Amino acid sequence: MRFTEDRIPSQPIPPTKQLPLIDRDYVMMQVHESTVMAMKSYGSQAEVLVKDYLLSDPLIPYTSIICGMLMCKMVYDFTQIFSSFYFKSYTGLNKIQRLEWNNRGISTVHAIFITVTALYLVFFSDLFSDNRLAGLVIYRKSPLSNFALGVSVGYFVADLGMIMWLYPSLGGMEYIVHHFLSVISVAYTLFSGEGQLYTYMVLISEMTTPGINLRWYLDTAGMKRSNAYVVNGIVIFFAWLIARVLLFVYLFYHVYLHYYQVEQLQPFGYLLVFGVPTVLGVMNLMWFVKIVKGLKKQLAKRQ
Repeated sequence: MRFTEDRIPSQPIPPTKQLPLIDRDYVMMQVHESTVMAMKSYGSQAEVLVKDYLLSDPLIPYTSIICGMLMCKMVYDFTQIFSSFYFKSYTGLNKIQRLEWNNRGISTVHAIFITVTALYLVFFSDLFSDNRLAGLVIYRKSPLSNFALGVSVGYFVADLGMIMWLYPSLGGMEYIVHHFLSVISVAYTLFSGEGQLYTYMVLISEMTTPGINLRWYLDTAGMKRSNAYVVNGIVIFFAWLIARVLLFVYLFYHVYLHYYQVEQLQPFGYLLVFGVPTVLGVMNLMWFVKIVKGLKKQLAKRQ
């Protein structure tokens, strides 16, 4: 039996069904919206975790101290990597010099952080303002003030450990005394909430640290006779005069004006308010005399 072409029924192949353009846009829009909602959900969960746990009032002292120590480790590693790539003199240093180079990177970052925070809290925010009717100024605190103090405690503990481990390569006994007093006073005001204003006034003196570290970097890099070294010495002179001499005078004047509040502190807090600034003030004056002598000698050589 022969089948001819016209006896076979014609069955055209149906065209491939394609999703309309508007449907595809709708699907993509739904996928995008679900992704955005998922990201917002994760962000909200992270925010709750940070606020309710990491930065909740009872845990801030502990989490901030840990953050301070981690910051030291991260900055140390970053300084080491960055310096090895961009500073030729770094590769020619011995082991101890490299350790001090990296260590000064840590102290510089901490000094910038705590100086900015302290200046804001003491002079620009209303936290410690006399015009604010929010209780005695000696008991005022905030989550930000607590967190910054905790970061400083973590830094001072880590740095004190390095100084003692490598003693006297990273500093003599005066550095140990300075850091030891800093750890005690900052930790006490962090956990007790007493006298944070005066602690921050003292911490403003850290603003001289970047200049001191830059001077050491210039000296180590063989730039002791450069103009930058001279300018650095002049900047250190004025910064030290303001932050470590005149500011301490203002601190004691503020204590005098608010003595009726200061005398309500616990005995140990009362001792710290007077003892720590006094000891640090004497050390600052001794160092300031050395700075003046060194600057005079340097300017005499330039003439």
